[in-house]
Order: sequence, then structure tokens, then C-alpha cells
Amino acid sequence: MTADPTHLKTVEQRLLWLSHWMIHHANHIRPKADSIKVGGHQASSASMVSIMTALYFSALRPEDRVAVKPHASPIFHAMQYLMGNQTREKMENFRGYGGVQSYPSRTKDIDDVDFSTGSVGLGVAVTSFASIIQDYIAAKSWGSDAPMGRMVALVGDAELDEGNIYEALQEGWKNDLRNCWWIIDYNRQSLDGIVREGLFQRIEQIFDAFGWDVVRVKYGVLQRAAFEEPGGERLRDWIDACPNQEYSALTFMGGAVWRKRLLDDLGDQGDVTALIERRNDAELAALMENLGGNCVETMAETFDAIDHDRPVCFLAYTIKGWGTPIAGHKDNHGGLMNSTQFAAWQKLMGVAEGEEWEPLAGVEDPAALRDFLSQVPFFAKGPRRYQDSRLAVPQIRLEGGREISTQMAFGKILDDLSKGDSALAERIVTTSPDVTGTTNLGPWVNRRKLFARAAQADAFIEHRIPSTAKWEFTPEGQHIELGIAEMNLMLLLAAAGLSHSLFGKRLIPIGTVYDPFVARGLDALNYACYQDARFMLVGTPSGVTLAPEGGAHQSIGTPLIGMSQDGLAAFEPAYADELAIIMEWAFDYLQRDGEGDPDERTWLRDETGGSVYLRLTTNALEQPGERSDPDFRQGVIDGAYWLRKPGPNCEVVIAYQGAVAPEAVKAAGMIGEGRRDIGVLAVTSADRLNAGWCAAQRARSRGNAQARSHAERLMGDLPRHCKVITVIDGHPATLSWLGSVAGHQTIPLGVEHFGQTGSIGDLYRHHGIDAAAIVEKVNGLTAGRDVLRNALGGLAEG
Repeated sequence: MTADPTHLKTVEQRLLWLSHWMIHHANHIRPKADSIKVGGHQASSASMVSIMTALYFSALRPEDRVAVKPHASPIFHAMQYLMGNQTREKMENFRGYGGVQSYPSRTKDIDDVDFSTGSVGLGVAVTSFASIIQDYIAAKSWGSDAPMGRMVALVGDAELDEGNIYEALQEGWKNDLRNCWWIIDYNRQSLDGIVREGLFQRIEQIFDAFGWDVVRVKYGVLQRAAFEEPGGERLRDWIDACPNQEYSALTFMGGAVWRKRLLDDLGDQGDVTALIERRNDAELAALMENLGGNCVETMAETFDAIDHDRPVCFLAYTIKGWGTPIAGHKDNHGGLMNSTQFAAWQKLMGVAEGEEWEPLAGVEDPAALRDFLSQVPFFAKGPRRYQDSRLAVPQIRLEGGREISTQMAFGKILDDLSKGDSALAERIVTTSPDVTGTTNLGPWVNRRKLFARAAQADAFIEHRIPSTAKWEFTPEGQHIELGIAEMNLMLLLAAAGLSHSLFGKRLIPIGTVYDPFVARGLDALNYACYQDARFMLVGTPSGVTLAPEGGAHQSIGTPLIGMSQDGLAAFEPAYADELAIIMEWAFDYLQRDGEGDPDERTWLRDETGGSVYLRLTTNALEQPGERSDPDFRQGVIDGAYWLRKPGPNCEVVIAYQGAVAPEAVKAAGMIGEGRRDIGVLAVTSADRLNAGWCAAQRARSRGNAQARSHAERLMGDLPRHCKVITVIDGHPATLSWLGSVAGHQTIPLGVEHFGQTGSIGDLYRHHGIDAAAIVEKVNGLTAGRDVLRNALGGLAEG
């Protein structure tokens, strides 16, 4: 049922004022510490205010979830402030340290943000994947009581230039998408100009092709009433034919110019002229600016008319900057009302000086409005953040003593879990962008099946054609197969990784992707981590160790991505037992959500948990024997352990990460024939090792002199003359910092240039990361030291 239009109009005007005052205060009143413009997108907020008022105060229910257009965040914060869910202090500090965020943030704002937004297009697409995850949960016996709502995206029309939106449309069609609304703020203006004429007709065809209903919301109640008057049909035809840029310009210039232009084009036509002349300039401007998306009553009626669960795209025609002096100007995207404009507008809005922050300033009947607000369904249950209990993690073990790759070990671990009946295994959902089989998820999928809302037959099974892929689509399935679009993978992981908060049911999402193509989904990966979504990302196969595939498939920079990405703990184990330890720890780490001080043993903030990234390879390595030492297990998690402990007179330490382990071990054996106490440091996570070291340094600078990280304990007892050689199947900067921990000379080896096809041996030699290259570097260090000694000796004699 549609809410009272009178109250909706009052709320709309309150949100328009509060949002614009917050921006104006930040830019023109709050003291500035620098010359940087604060900004805030007044015009982009204004074009959304009617849509958001109708949506939140009439259409939505508590189980619905919304991704707000980034540039409409001031409207969102104003709405939460009006409802008592946001503080004046934070509103006054908009875009300041500790204030409300520039764009809605689940982790940094105190108000009830469903999806963080900011990188355009991603917040739109994630709603379709959230809808798929909602259906996934509802299909399970343990999820049948989960709330079912609509996943809604508020979309800027310029966001439709983002390619990931169309990738998401295709994936939604394949997965029978439903309960998803995309509401497009069709103001026809972007950052740099006016949207191209006729563009949306083509976009509309795309939505239609993928099974969406498209609802055009073009005319408001004033315009529809005018169209019923004599001459109204001609006025409507003129509006329909008017180019976007011309309509924007006329809007900016106002009622008198509207009158002249309309009379020039339509005058002396009797009825049309009378229709125009019956309105003064202000009334005529209000009529012409009363597009459907700027009419709260029209939007509420439109939303209320949807009585099905098919995906719907609402094309809401709006005017950018609607209701303000900068409405329609092509430069208004980042523009702001100046102080003179704002003072005049404040009078027009009926807000007295000194009452700017009052939520109900200027409202004729505050008691009636408060009563209305207290009964708005969407806000009736308060904050809508759910929780779910943590799942016990079964012990994970792998038999050692044979050759196996970390990629194969990963598949074996999941296969072993699939055979059991643990609560953890029940909640695992796997996904992959068309590389399920080649990333070793096949055995898991064979046992746990693929997800579809309706069962689908497999012709190969029906005809008894032998196949290793016994893949059955069923509502009970636990694997969601995606097309080749890494952005979709990361967005699905983001949605699934928030399931405990959005739907009250915890999932353990695991996504696999070829490691070089992690970068193709990097924006969405960053977006997922920014939301604090919890998932496991497996990049495999990786590096030049994928030798025959050539440079395009040989990742170089992904270890640095793992180190630099906030919210993502990155590991690169060499051996299967290391991977088993990491995955057992990771399944618990994904579920942590605590506060507190860093662990003083490592100085990592493990109390809060996060997501996990595994960089794995296809090269089978001979495995070490049984290793159950607690220090070994802890070292694997903390980031490194001594594979070969250095002696007291150690001259060289070889530190490696990942698949190059055999080369490091072989080199140590060759070097050890002529030098004493060689050490081999097995790095399982340069990310965690570095993070702990940095955190300990910060702790000491803040007065905790006893703070000491795992890296410092490992490197601190080495003799000062000891040299460190680092080696990795990836960029050498990943480990090059190790020498800085305790001041040791370091030679970093790794891959700096695109690879080529060849054998592993060929490429290791080419990039200088094989045993011979390591030995060569050690010999070079020794020769350089002898030259330096001789030179210094000669100087002393002189």
C-alpha cells in the first residue's frame, strides 16, 4: 500500500534540505585545514531524493537490501539522521575524519548500510548476486527460515557505461534471477557532459533480452494532469522530442525562458497556448521539471504496482540538481551552490537561521510527521544486521611422503570434506568462472552437486556416457558455476561472504580462478574486502611455474596484490601439509569478528578475522616427511619457519616462497659444501610476515618497547655479516624487504618480466630463480666482499 503522499512530500523536502545543508556546511562553514575542496555532489543527490523517499518510506520492508548510488550518499545519511540512526556530530563532519563517509560504507558508517558503494557499477551488480545467494540459502534445509526480500540498486545512468553491469546481467539470466530491482536515476548528465541521445533505447533492449521488466517512469502527476487538459497531447509530444541537453539548459534558465521557448515552438495553437498561459513562471517551471523520477507520489505508486518477483529495471526520468538553483546546468555534477545561492534557497525552503540541523525544521505539523515516521515499515525493526554462530572446523590432514602440487592438495582437502557430514562442509559454497575442473574443484562438485533453483538433467548421465564430471544441477547443490567473468566471481564472493549479516545464515564461500586473472577482477576484489565480506579466494595455477602456458598465463604481481590488499590474508604454501594447516586456520579466520589488541606474539590483528587468498601451483613437489611440531604449525600460520635452521656462524640465508622450494633446498645443499651454518627460511605468507613486522614497529613507536614480531624473532639472531638471498616465482619485491628487519644485505630474486613458453627448468634459468642462479648470487656476494676487503686493505697500507 502506498504511503500518504503528503507525508512523503514533507519527508522529501526534509531530506533535500538536510543533505544539501550538510554539504554546504562542510564546504563553506566548517573550518578548513587545507585547500582541498570537500565536495559532496549536491546535484546528484537532488536528482535521487524523490526516488529514495518513495522507496524507503513507502515501498521497502526490513528484509529488503539496498545499494545506494555513491553520489546519493548525502540523501542516505540525511534519511538516517531524520530517523535517529545518525548523529549530528558525524553529519557536521561530513567527509571529515570520523564523520559520515563520502559514499555509503558498511564498515565505516554507523548508519544501516547494506552494501558499500563507491566504485561505480559494482554496487549495482552485487545486488543481483545477493539475490542469487538469497535463493541459494532459501533452497537449503538449514536456510528455509531466512528472510526473503528484494535486492535493490539505486543506479546513476552514467554507471551503465560500466562493463561489469552487463556481465552481471548475463549471469543473472543464467541463474534465473529474481527479486532484484535496479532503479536508474535517468538525469541524462554525467561527470563530463550530457548522456548521448537515444542511448537508453539500446540499453532497454539489453535488459529485455535478459528477461527483465523495464518500467519507464517519465511523467509526474503535474505533467500527467496537464496532458489531460486541452492541448496537453501536443505538450507531451514536445517533451518527448526535446533533446536531453536542451531540456537541461531550459531547466537551468527557469520559468520565463521555458515560457518563451514553449510559446515559440507551440504558440498560436489555441489550446496549447492557453495551457501555458494558465500558469505563472514558477508554476510552469514546476510543471516542466515534474518528471516521473522527481515526483515522489508517482514513484511510490510505481513501486507499489509491482506484484511479481521478476527482475525489474525502473527508468526514472529526473533532472540533475532538481529543486535547487543549479538544476540542469551541465557543470553541476561536482558543482556546489555558492553562499549567495544557498542563502536564497534556504529562505525558499523555509528553514530559519539557527535551525539548519533541526530534523523537522519548518514542518507544519511535526507531531503528525513523527507519527508517520514511527510507522514506516522499513525502519520498524531497527538496524537490520544479522548474525550467525561460528561453525566448528574439523581437523584437516593430508598424507605426506609423495609428490603432489598445492593445487591438487587443495582439491583433495575439499574432496575429503565433501565425504564428511560436518556443519562446515554443509555451509561451504564453491564457485568458479568456468575453470571448475582445471582448478581441482571437480571431485567436490561431483559429490556436492551444482546449485540451481530447479533441478536440471545431465544428458551425459542419462545416456550413460562416461565422464569425470558427474555434475548434477539441484537446489541442494553447493557449487555455483559462473561464466568467464572474473568480476562476477569477486562480486558473488562479496555477496556470499556477507550472508551471515544480510540473511542471518553463515556461508563459507570458496572461489577459484586462474591466478594471472585475479587482476581482471581486482576492482571487485577490493570492493568485496572493503565490505568486510568473508571468503577464500584460490588463485591457481600461478607464476612462471605454469611454464608451457606462456607469459599471458604466468602471474607476476599477484603476490604483491596479496600483500597490499586490506582485509585479505595472502598465503603461498609450497607443500601440502602447509596448505592443510593454512586451510584449517582459514576456515576459522573467515568467521572471526572480534575486537581487541593485537596478538603480542605476532602483532597481527587476528582477532577481527578477514578473507584469505591462496596462491597455488600445478607443479608436483616431493613432500617432506611427517611434520607435527607445534612451532612448525604456528610458523606456517604466522608466515615463515626455518626449513633448515641457521647455525651461530651463518653466512647465508636463502628465503623462498612457494613453488621454488626445491631450488632453494638444492642451492642450500650446494652452498653448504663450502660454507657453514646455511639457513633456509620457508616463507608461507610474506603478507602476514610483513604485516606483523610493520605492526610491531608501530607499537614500539607508541611506547611498547617489548613489541617484537615473528619476522624479527626469525631474523634477529642472525650474525650481522649474514647475507640473505630471497627467491620467489613472482615479483622479487615480495620478499626483498626481509633484509631490513635486522639490517642484513639482501639479494632479491624473482620474476620481473613477462615469461614465455618452455619447460619449468628453462624458465627458472631464464629468470634466474633456479638453484644455479642462487649459488651464483652467493658466490658473487663472496667475491664482492673479498674485492672490498682487498681495496680497504690497500687504503689502510697507503
